[in-house]
Parts: sequence; C-alpha cells; structure tokens
Amino acid sequence: MPRTLDEGFRDFLTKLTPTTAESDAAKSHRNSIETRLKLDFGAVKRFVRIGSFGNGTSISGYSDVDYLASLPTDKLSQNSGYSLTKVRDSLDARFPSTGVRVNCPAVVCPFGTSASETTEIVPADYVGESNGFKIYEIPDCADGWMRASPDAHNDYVRSIDAKLNGKVKPLIRYLKAWKYYRQVPISSFYLELRIAKYAQTESSIDYAIDIKSVLQSLMNNSLADMQDPMGGAGYIKACKSDAFKVDALSKLDTALTRATKAREATQKGNISEAFDYWRLLFNNEFPTYYY
Repeated sequence: MPRTLDEGFRDFLTKLTPTTAESDAAKSHRNSIETRLKLDFGAVKRFVRIGSFGNGTSISGYSDVDYLASLPTDKLSQNSGYSLTKVRDSLDARFPSTGVRVNCPAVVCPFGTSASETTEIVPADYVGESNGFKIYEIPDCADGWMRASPDAHNDYVRSIDAKLNGKVKPLIRYLKAWKYYRQVPISSFYLELRIAKYAQTESSIDYAIDIKSVLQSLMNNSLADMQDPMGGAGYIKACKSDAFKVDALSKLDTALTRATKAREATQKGNISEAFDYWRLLFNNEFPTYYY
C-alpha cells in the first residue's frame, strides 16, 4: 500500500490499465465482424481500431473497443442514420443473440459481460488526405456526416505524450477514471484532446498538480466546444446534450473542489488527508494511504 502520493498514483495507474485478458477480449471479435461487413458491403477499404484502446488511454472495466470501418461510398447513404441502420442489420444477422444496436456515431455489439468485449463499429467514408493523414466522414448524429481523422488525433496525443516522457496518457487515464467512476457525461474523445492541448504548453507533468489544473481549465471554459487541434473535424462537443452538460459542470465543480483540497493538504504536509480527498474525487477507487 502506498506511503506517498507518487506511489498512490503509480498504483492507481496499474489498476486503471486493462489486463492482458481484457486486451485479448478486445481483439477477439474483430475478424468475425470484418468478415460479415465484407459479405454485406463488399470490399472494406479499412478496418482499424480507434478510440481509447487504439491509443493506449483505455480504462480497465469501463472502456469498450472502437473500430472505424471504411465502407465503399456506393454502399453508404446520404442519410447517415440509414447507413447506421444497414450496418446494425448486417451485424445483428451475424450475432442475433447479442443485442446489436445503434448508438450514434457507432453500431454497438455488446459481446460478453465485460466492457472490453463490447465492440463499437463506426461506419466511415474515405474522402481524402490532409497533412498526410486520412480523412473520413462519419455519422454526425443528425442524419448527416462530419469529418474525422483518428490517425491525426492519435498522432497528436502520441507526440505530446512523447515530449513529456510518457506522462500525458496516464494523465488522460486519470481524468477518464474520474469520468467513469463518477458517471460524468463528458465525451472521452473531448477529454483526451482537451488534456493533450493543455499538456502541449507544459514543460513537465506532476499528476497531483496537473489533474487539478486540467479540472480548472475545463471549468474556466465551461466545457465549451473545442476546435479540432488537427483541423480535420471542425468543433468537438463535450456533451451530447445541454442537460448532460449541466450535470457534467456540477460534477466538475465538485471534483475541482476536492482536487484543490487535496493539493492544499499536500502543501501542508498532511498526506493522509490528501489521500482522503483523492479517494473522494475518484469515488473511493484511489488507493488507501498506508500509515
């Protein structure tokens, strides 16, 4: 059990990182999904893992697996909702007892009982390249299409993480853990890019300091839409609805208060109290202080 905050965050990161079994489960349905899509839609131009598992920021027990399926343009409809329905029907016919459903911008296949077995497929139309990265159109959840470039976003996060000695992806994991443990309705994608953009101007990362700073930054901008730092996806929303945003801001305010109190306790040398506030912030999932 940890005696210092550094040890606490180290142990917490181990807890948050998916196990080998979860990683294996995340890969287990890929071939059967891709095979079915090829059968019903013809040549699948690209079938690639994206999202948290694809970028090394997934959370054990919570993160599902996301794939981008680049389908032939002539197999897609101008109405993206109809295209999602076609993909759902295809996969539902292949996995009839799974409960395949649409959850825009993806089709969800909830395999098994663990989150790592739940697989989401985002249908996409390849439209070209920008700065060496492939650009796609994916469903915009209003029956239209919006631009996205998972490769560009992953490269953006990777480059900042590398500049800061591999400490940015753990920082993203900590904030995602707060999102999941406290049921905060903020987009994981939004959090990932906001944290990377925050870290872009930092010279070093100290988790006990920077978690508070990220929360403060999110509060200062009131979870405003974020302009895509790579320029490919326009503006990125923090929440799916105004009601979710109100809830998220309330929980963000509570988290910022707790992170502030944890920092104040640390500055006073009261490490036990600091642990207590971190445990409150993370819904008692943060390690317990060892006296």
